[in-house]
Amino acid sequence: MQRYGPRTALIIVDVQNDFADPAGGLSVAGGDAVIPAINHEIDMARTNGAMVVATQDWHPPVTPHFAKDGGIWPVHCVAGTWGAALHPDLTLPDDAPRVRKGANGEDGYSGFTMRDPKSGETLATELEAVLRDAGVDDVVVTGLATDYCVKATAIDAAALGFRTAVLTDVIAAVELEPGDAERALAEMESAGVTLWRAVMR
Repeated sequence: MQRYGPRTALIIVDVQNDFADPAGGLSVAGGDAVIPAINHEIDMARTNGAMVVATQDWHPPVTPHFAKDGGIWPVHCVAGTWGAALHPDLTLPDDAPRVRKGANGEDGYSGFTMRDPKSGETLATELEAVLRDAGVDDVVVTGLATDYCVKATAIDAAALGFRTAVLTDVIAAVELEPGDAERALAEMESAGVTLWRAVMR
């Protein structure tokens, strides 16, 4: 089955050094291992006229997202640092939009929405507008991590009316608790997200 066409976008979620590199501040087990498969998806998407877009955590040094400031996570993806950079093995096209989230200290996981740390208000990132402007109807989601940013991005995409699929073998999970990855997949499916396995050629 052909996954990609001119009205499809491949969304690559947070394939950044702090998540994908074993030396990263919030390294995801197996995060670097999915990069070759993501690159394969990029090639297929581009060959078939689909859009490719990447999201990036882009945090300030102080944010309620971090444990030191009241959150639950170690410091990661601080704007402009090695950890926030996209992994060097990712073959993202130069013209692919990069949607950065959390730059003003916002909390949250989705590529589409963030929470204002003071008011609690939900704020939109630029991702939906980027996709709408390109005439996208369908999205395919890959990246890191299954149980947080991939899940939240896919569920938001489906709620916004995009036909949404997640490639279950082109993602990796944090698994703070055993079974988080499977629970995340079940939540996505319940929200109307299609779960596919990528077919490597």
